[in-house]
Amino acid sequence: MKPTLHPVTEAPLRFWHRNAVVERHHVPPDRTLLDLLREDLRLTATKEGCAAGDCGACTVVVAETVNGLLQYRAVNSCIKPAQSIDGLALWTAADLARPDGTLHPVQQAMVECHGSQCGFCTPGFVMSLFALYQRTVAQGQAVDSHRAHEALSGNLCRCTGYRPIVQAACSLQADAAQAVDEQPIVAALQKLAAIEKTGGAYLRPSNLSALLQARAQHPQAQLIAGATDAGLWITQGLRRLPQIIDLTRVAELRRVERYPQHIAIGAAVNLQDAFEALAVDRPVIAPFGERFAGWPVRQSGTLGGNVANGSPIGDSMPLLIALGAQVVLMAWRNIKGKGRTVHRHVPLDRFYTGYRQSLLAPDEVLAWVVVPRPAPGEWLGAYKVSKRQEDDISAVCLAVQLHVQDGHITAARIGAGGVAATPARAVKTEATLIGQPWNEATLATAQQAIAQEFSPLSDLRASADYRRQILGQLLRRAWLESTGHSTIRLEALA
Repeated sequence: MKPTLHPVTEAPLRFWHRNAVVERHHVPPDRTLLDLLREDLRLTATKEGCAAGDCGACTVVVAETVNGLLQYRAVNSCIKPAQSIDGLALWTAADLARPDGTLHPVQQAMVECHGSQCGFCTPGFVMSLFALYQRTVAQGQAVDSHRAHEALSGNLCRCTGYRPIVQAACSLQADAAQAVDEQPIVAALQKLAAIEKTGGAYLRPSNLSALLQARAQHPQAQLIAGATDAGLWITQGLRRLPQIIDLTRVAELRRVERYPQHIAIGAAVNLQDAFEALAVDRPVIAPFGERFAGWPVRQSGTLGGNVANGSPIGDSMPLLIALGAQVVLMAWRNIKGKGRTVHRHVPLDRFYTGYRQSLLAPDEVLAWVVVPRPAPGEWLGAYKVSKRQEDDISAVCLAVQLHVQDGHITAARIGAGGVAATPARAVKTEATLIGQPWNEATLATAQQAIAQEFSPLSDLRASADYRRQILGQLLRRAWLESTGHSTIRLEALA
């Protein structure tokens, strides 16, 4: 039976802030959260720096209820649609101190460790630390250097430097007097969650059937699943998005499902959770995932959105191509007079047809990313080359999956990014490897093949010649690591 969508109405935006539910009417679908805070609500503690999700000055913290508790995330408000926080709780840097002026532990730590000079970026650092505090210290866990660097990876400072800020993070101690009273917030959010937006300019369906029907009725609407790239279209490209379908609340797509032969990652699973799920079977993915943008972007953006967007410099696709991933495309269609859900599986290396173009039909939704579990004897290497270690765009990304038996390569899959109009599979290079002994001679042949397989462009990140040379050098690194030679990774020196 076909579920019925609600009549088209423009429901107000409602969220919890400062012990009350804030309600705003007629908020355009493409209005950013930062503009809502600063211009509409006059909450100017949150700063605008880059308006691109890079500097972190605009960081705020949002929370939703998960199993009766609050789950906190630091996000970039400059590229986040305001409507996307409907039904969530919100904190800015002005909300942490007590009414008598007593600073929150993260603010006090920044003062005591001299973590601020000009102060422009400080609100963003404080909010990233607040999210870290709620996820660790408030739960009885200590903050070590690795956790501190990860939490601050999406925040840039040009005057103080990171040392005192990291010291502030590692010195955090729980303060019962400053603990968040979650019970009234959870109760308020549970009431707000009862409202579903399935009509108007900003659609936010809560189940898969409603999502597919909304897509069928509004094929021209912009699908978002975190909007970390779509937000740039608004702030940098000055595009207008008159209608948006937000799939981040679709219950079925918020799950990671594990099966004997594969795992299925829903399109609404954020990048942080997706990389952690992939790293369970393949630990090498953990440090690779930590280099994907910064912490706030990984907590907002989704793996499904990164794949559907199809950027040639998207880091997840080379990895997924090397792993033999598929995407599940779903649609609601009228078949012989009856509405039915249809789906198809497409190998990711065949999904892209051109620059930011794919096989996705106007009425389809990329619902799942399906990744095979590792087979016995698999070796995986995943590499990213960029000008900065963290929160930067790849010049070249390469992922190599090999199966070696008795010194010979029995299977190989190589995914590459930043070297073509789309994320690509190096099929010609793979052919030079399969069936060959895994030695220096085979490596040299493969290096020559991969340098000729792609025709990269020169841009501000790297020249075409540099990219071709790096592809070959990353293959050499894969050979060194897979054959047990001693190598040094930059993250090992942190």
